[in-house]
Amino acid sequence: MPFPSDLQIAQGAALKPLGDVAAAMGIGPHLMEAYGEHVAKIKLSAVDELAGRPRAKYVVVSAVTPTPLGEGKTTTTVGLGQALCATGRQATVAIRQPSMGPTFGIKGGAAGGGYSQVVPMETLNLHLTGDFHAVTAAHNLLSAVLDNHLFQGNTTGIDPHDITWRRVLDVNDRALRNVIVGLGSRMDGIPRQTGFDITAASEVMAILALSRSLQEMRERFGRIVVGYTKGRTPVTAEDIGGAGAMTVIMREALKPNLMQTLENTPVLVHAGPFGNIAHGNSSVVADLIGIHSGEFLVTEAGFGADMGAERFFNIKCRASGLVPDAAVVVATVRALKAHSGRHRIVAGQPLPDALFAENPDEVHIGGANLRKQIENIRLHGVSPIVAINAFPGDHPSEHAAIAEIAAEAGARAAVCTHFTDGGRGARELAEAVAEAADEPSAFRFLYPDSAPLREKIETIATKVYGAAGVDYDLLAARQLATYEANGYGGLPVCIAKTHLSLSSDASLTGAPTGWRLPVREVRASVGAGFIYPICGDMRTMPGLGATPAAHLIDIDRDGNIVNLS
Repeated sequence: MPFPSDLQIAQGAALKPLGDVAAAMGIGPHLMEAYGEHVAKIKLSAVDELAGRPRAKYVVVSAVTPTPLGEGKTTTTVGLGQALCATGRQATVAIRQPSMGPTFGIKGGAAGGGYSQVVPMETLNLHLTGDFHAVTAAHNLLSAVLDNHLFQGNTTGIDPHDITWRRVLDVNDRALRNVIVGLGSRMDGIPRQTGFDITAASEVMAILALSRSLQEMRERFGRIVVGYTKGRTPVTAEDIGGAGAMTVIMREALKPNLMQTLENTPVLVHAGPFGNIAHGNSSVVADLIGIHSGEFLVTEAGFGADMGAERFFNIKCRASGLVPDAAVVVATVRALKAHSGRHRIVAGQPLPDALFAENPDEVHIGGANLRKQIENIRLHGVSPIVAINAFPGDHPSEHAAIAEIAAEAGARAAVCTHFTDGGRGARELAEAVAEAADEPSAFRFLYPDSAPLREKIETIATKVYGAAGVDYDLLAARQLATYEANGYGGLPVCIAKTHLSLSSDASLTGAPTGWRLPVREVRASVGAGFIYPICGDMRTMPGLGATPAAHLIDIDRDGNIVNLS
């Protein structure tokens, strides 16, 4: 019998009443707002109401450097949460909401996979409770306020050629990446060049994920820099009167969404910051609820341990005040073979036959990447556990090779079959995580707030990415000087680079050495509270991608969603 599709598995799920799922977390019905039968929002008052309860062990799931194959971070996060519950420990999972752009493209959805999924998966992947639409509306409202400010006389003196605030959309549409607005009659505005980014890359999304309260979100919106005067003085959303209205639009979106896994483990789904530009982690407010809702809170950090986990530690944990107890690094045989540099893998194309041949030596060669990612976890004083996400075409000798790499680095390792077996397939991982989380925590940030911006950039580049140094373009050097002159030097750093390599060059596999990080440009997300240097070929914000591949999803004659990949 062929293995059923994710959609078939999800549609056969035996879902519990959501009130029972919430009750397992200690959340009463007075804190819930139902969105249909299987989704609810949790009121913000839950943060204070639960604050006096015991604190759960806090576990973050990351991975080796991603490949086009996908390593299964979300699937492992869900499987680990199910496994912890299956071993008698109350666990809650916290993940990001997926963008609809990738859902309708090659990547597909982000509800997990196989028998480790969040359900209903169609609801999760398509709109959920409309939080992304609220982010889109709030972001574009500020864009409209900004253009109206220019039209009405530009009292702040903002330079039309130094506007940094674009527009966003949550559907891929390459034709909108770069546009000219204000064409038509004089009443249609001031003509200028701008463009659209994907909603997940919006600073509004990053702020949603980092805010602890409605009041804090309002303050962060006010600090958003939309552009600069000719004298390089920043102009903010507060200056042009847009922050209050944005907060009104976002007031419901700040409430986390409650769902469940196939095995009825509670899942908090909230926010979805882009992993290259923003911090790539789910919301602080969801974690402030989940951390007091059981014995374990398992969350996921986008991309590899060099990007998502580093930002989890140095940006999200700074904002939340929460301290992690353990970190999982997901690795697959296929990914490490890809990092050996011996296989050409292209998203959406058939995999080379040689990738499936038994070859533990290739795993050891590509294992350089895993060793560096384990080191990146240890840099922050956190205990790493390697989750060997098993696939049917793997060989036992290759799993053994990954376990050897982990052991040499002093990390625990566990082979997981949660995709095919659900929670019981990750029991070994659950026990390893529980052991690691019981060890004394020595968590530390990678750099102090007081360090200069260049020192922060160079610390991440050399210690986390393994670069030999950093080279700054003249533009980047000028921008860094401007930010520090404007008082932004105390912000953490979120380096924007390719996620497909530890380096700034997507073609370099494994853990390359001797390269230098080229900083081409530096931008400021002042409302979100971080500076992001743009490195290598990433000269612009993430665009809207290709036109959607609509054949990936359809509705049958009975109105049922089919063929969602």
